Amino acid sequence: MLRSVKGLKDILPHQATQWQHVETVARTLAAQYGFSEIRIPIFEFTELYARSIGGTTDIVEKEMYTFPDRDGSSLTLRPEGTAGVVRAVLEHKLLDSPTTRKLFYLGQMFRHERPQAGRYRQFHQFGVEAMGTEDPLIDVEVISLLWQFFSALGLKDLTLHMNSIGTIDDRKGYVHTLKEFLAQKLNSLCGNCQRRYSTNPLRILDCKVPLCQETTKEAPILIDYLSDPSKLHFQAVLDGLTTLEIPFSLNHRLVRGLDYYTRTTFEITSPHLGAQSTIGAGGRYDGLIQVLQGPSTPAIGFAVGLERVTLLLTEEVTSKPVPLFFVAGFGERGKPSAFKLLHSLRKAGIRGDTDHKGNTLKALLRSADKLGAEYSIILGDDEVSSGNVILRNMQTKDQEILNINEITQRIQRGF
Repeated sequence: MLRSVKGLKDILPHQATQWQHVETVARTLAAQYGFSEIRIPIFEFTELYARSIGGTTDIVEKEMYTFPDRDGSSLTLRPEGTAGVVRAVLEHKLLDSPTTRKLFYLGQMFRHERPQAGRYRQFHQFGVEAMGTEDPLIDVEVISLLWQFFSALGLKDLTLHMNSIGTIDDRKGYVHTLKEFLAQKLNSLCGNCQRRYSTNPLRILDCKVPLCQETTKEAPILIDYLSDPSKLHFQAVLDGLTTLEIPFSLNHRLVRGLDYYTRTTFEITSPHLGAQSTIGAGGRYDGLIQVLQGPSTPAIGFAVGLERVTLLLTEEVTSKPVPLFFVAGFGERGKPSAFKLLHSLRKAGIRGDTDHKGNTLKALLRSADKLGAEYSIILGDDEVSSGNVILRNMQTKDQEILNINEITQRIQRGF
């Protein structure tokens, strides 16, 4: 028997309702906050990700699915959404706007990483991007949207971690001091962090290996090296969160994994997912648009891994489908009349179904049970002759005779 590729996950029909609920909440909140949807291609030229994410990041070095096109160009399945959104914004001149450009996306991403709880090689993200202002209140607005998203889903015990990694100039002096601190401790770091020492030492602080966390426990704190404007910006963000009564915790180790981040960085974690506890994260990327040959433009965004979110959903917060009306048509005249009625129900926006394999009332009602129908509408030859149908409550077994021409309106009125 053929099986799916390791690290991929089917979303089965009984799980799809949960996903639809999450996506609906995402779209509704994004619209409430003034974000418009953008849909970007599932693959881009590899250069886009190498330039934007950073050549020394784990994503570019180890995790991207890259392949040659027939013309010899290198293409990559998108490992994240921000780079593609920025490319689209520049290509279609969406920055030519009198207001902040606010966009959101929903879709699949691809990374070749070790599968674990809520992490797959094909996964889904909900993300937002706000471009055009460095006002700290846009940082607060974006973080507020992320917090509201999780709150609307009923997720509990979450922690919002906040940090500022300053500007590129702020980090130059800090990185020099950090490397001096780490130089005498290299043998105590994992292999990845030993390599990062030369290529991207800031990432060592974000390593989840316990030995590395212990080794860097006394490392100098980046926030102490921020310029006055960066400190003021970060304090304004924290003040804004306090005003909105959004609780947060300062986390000086939070540097995020992509090279394009500047100033504000944040992530939200759950204690119910083990070591890989992050369910949503983001930050400022004020230099990225310029790196991709656009004008100097401040920007901020976040991304949420939806697989990890669905692991935290409870039965209570999963949206329930609208009632299903099963049309049980049988007999030479009843079956075609029932099919016509089913079509009328669907045109009226009523969720209806039948089982074309069933030819007897007993078989049809058994199918209705299997499909989880709340009601069955019974229509045989006798009902066609009388111009009526039988509405059967599948839970209580109560039945009511209704005129066939009025059943649709009665259902719309809630009986």
